[in-house]
Amino acid sequence: MAETGHSLSIENRKRLVAEGVRHVGTFTEKEIQAQTDLGYLVLKGEGLYITELNLETGRLVAEGKFQSVAYSDEERQPARGVALRGLWERLVR
Repeated sequence: MAETGHSLSIENRKRLVAEGVRHVGTFTEKEIQAQTDLGYLVLKGEGLYITELNLETGRLVAEGKFQSVAYSDEERQPARGVALRGLWERLVR
């Protein structure tokens, strides 16, 4: 998929539409992580679920109660994975 740009809209904190999504990593009822054309997008909230995902067009539609939206240039990992990796690195030294 060629870079197409990225847009994001949230309606009443209940419905989110994102364009320019390349990949969805982990998603739970509390967090959705997606790679976009402009970096990694982390959505947090309650009762989150994906109602539409089309990676050919880059469209993601999610619903729930959104509490935060954050961007990062680096891929995020689930908190448990980060904690276990950190523990392993300390044990190996």
